[in-house]
Amino acid sequence: MHFFLSMSGKFRIFAVCFVMITYKKYILDNGLTVVTHEAWDTPLATVNVLYNVGARDESPSRTGFAHLFEHLMFGGTERVPDFDAVVSSLGGENNAFTNNDYTNYYITVPLDGLGTCLELEADRMANLSLNAKALSVQQRVVTEEYNQRYMNQPYGDMWLLMRPLCYKVHPYRWPTIGADIRHVSEATLADVQAFHSRFYRPENAILSVAAPMASEQIIRLVAQAWGTKSKGWRAESGERCFAMEREYPAEPEQKEARRMEVEREVPATAVYLAWTMCGHFGEDFRAIDLLSDVLGNGASSRVYSHVVRPGKLVSEADVYISGEAGPGLFVMSAKVLPGVEVDAVIDALREEVRILVAEGVSDSELEKVQNKYESTFVFSQYKAADRAFSLCHYTWLGQTGLVNGEPDAYRRITPDDMQRAIGRLFRSERENVLVIRGEGR
Repeated sequence: MHFFLSMSGKFRIFAVCFVMITYKKYILDNGLTVVTHEAWDTPLATVNVLYNVGARDESPSRTGFAHLFEHLMFGGTERVPDFDAVVSSLGGENNAFTNNDYTNYYITVPLDGLGTCLELEADRMANLSLNAKALSVQQRVVTEEYNQRYMNQPYGDMWLLMRPLCYKVHPYRWPTIGADIRHVSEATLADVQAFHSRFYRPENAILSVAAPMASEQIIRLVAQAWGTKSKGWRAESGERCFAMEREYPAEPEQKEARRMEVEREVPATAVYLAWTMCGHFGEDFRAIDLLSDVLGNGASSRVYSHVVRPGKLVSEADVYISGEAGPGLFVMSAKVLPGVEVDAVIDALREEVRILVAEGVSDSELEKVQNKYESTFVFSQYKAADRAFSLCHYTWLGQTGLVNGEPDAYRRITPDDMQRAIGRLFRSERENVLVIRGEGR
């Protein structure tokens, strides 16, 4: 339990109760990594499967495949042709998402449906129906999603523009939808089958189960569903790091600032400033994450206080990190008010950076964002389903223990750590500016 000083500066006592997430880890004979969590606070069971494949694992000439498979995996098998119908009949829900690093699937059902859900996941992992008809259907679905979410939404193509501006070699240079939608629409059945054979295997996946059931019972159900045996407890000292198992082209050091301007049918001109930053395993990662909160999290943040609140330059602004395992992006964005020069907004954002470089972050600012991080982290694990995902995520990073230890790791960041990260991050030659102007503005 922690007692914090409120944002207003007045002492208000409130508690953040952090409950340790208990878990056990196993390896099946087929190579599947399994993490169990006895979630006695819920009547539901969640099955979460994380595949170690994201957009970064695609060929530059065949992008968008990881996201395409997010859709294909719901297409069914010979045994279960309608995956969603079975989950619905159990009174459950299921979904998935893809990012640059991995693809994640989950099912949540009443406890008595756990065995069936495990069988569903084992079945589609091994026996997914990959035929011309299934591929054609999902190619149309993904193409329509591309048109609706990326082409026909204001600012929808921002990442299609920003990523290749910031990256020239690394596969983070395209978003999960792909660099060119034709890579998906023109994919052959042989292309898709090869991608599935390479990545959708037990040894390339992490399964977590959160349920009100003893771990020994859970792992028996898992082994039964996959038709194999468990090798038992996995020692932390030999933890596998899925995230670091493959090598990717190294991004050359950026030596000069870049700027791109485009016109789009948008309600207001938008400005984005981005700097490449270290990946999750870099020593500055947590400091830079906290720095994004210092600049942009909440009404007392620097950008809101100095750039948004005066109401003279922008209507809104945001600061965030992309958060990849590899080299990510630190982004500042703003919507420009009518009649305001774009460069005035860019200069205002740069001024906040200049002040940071010159003065650093105060002890009180750092403590405030550390408190915010901890409370957000705790609330993000309130549901057993969220804990199931977190166990997969941190196991993928090779650091399962951080499912409990991450807040302490953030708490150990010092003002000196912040200043070191600021100096490494904000270098003028590494700045990337994207301006999306409203047509005619």
